[in-house]
Amino acid sequence: MAWLISGASVAALVVVVLLAAYSPLLAVRTVAVEGLSRLDPATVTTALDDQLGRPLALVDYGAIERDLAQFSYIESYSVEARPPDTLAVRIVERRPVAQLQTDAGFNLIDAAGVTVQQSPERIAGFPVLDLTGTEIGSPGFRAAAAVLMSLPDALITQVDRISGTTPDSVTMVFTGAGQRVVWGDAEDSDLKARILERLIATQDPSLPVEYDVSSPQSPVIR
Repeated sequence: MAWLISGASVAALVVVVLLAAYSPLLAVRTVAVEGLSRLDPATVTTALDDQLGRPLALVDYGAIERDLAQFSYIESYSVEARPPDTLAVRIVERRPVAQLQTDAGFNLIDAAGVTVQQSPERIAGFPVLDLTGTEIGSPGFRAAAAVLMSLPDALITQVDRISGTTPDSVTMVFTGAGQRVVWGDAEDSDLKARILERLIATQDPSLPVEYDVSSPQSPVIR
């Protein structure tokens, strides 16, 4: 008899839990989008409005994936149900590093070569990546992208163009007088960046000099 009572109690508890989980009291009333810096939070939240009113236990993850696929800036995301009525979507945005010049204008890309923005005009604040002799995804491209990812803001804002035909031949041209930087490969990029900043500080920015930091222990100014 005792085990019958115990079994009935467990079954009743399961029913209560299921009723609570699927109850309108635990329906989505708020979609909280987190982690955005480039995308407009209101626009992304509106795209997820089809989840409003759904019980948290019945959130449509496939629909969320389709809704977010329209935003090229989104690299990844995670979803968390926060009872009683909040659906939290944590987003990781792609970090643009350079732009490619095309027949139609310019494509802003991240380090993986994914286009996050297109514009008929050059996009301010990002260097042009010259793909002459190489292509997206090649070792030379990956080296150039890695170098850009490592540059401090004070340097990257000065870069007009960057190229990397091979992994050990990354070069940059600065804005202004067109000062050139021979970077070499992506190894020791943090050290190279610090040395380059010191070299730049010793030179007249109006002179078209060349900085060679490919061997950071023996930098050269030409």
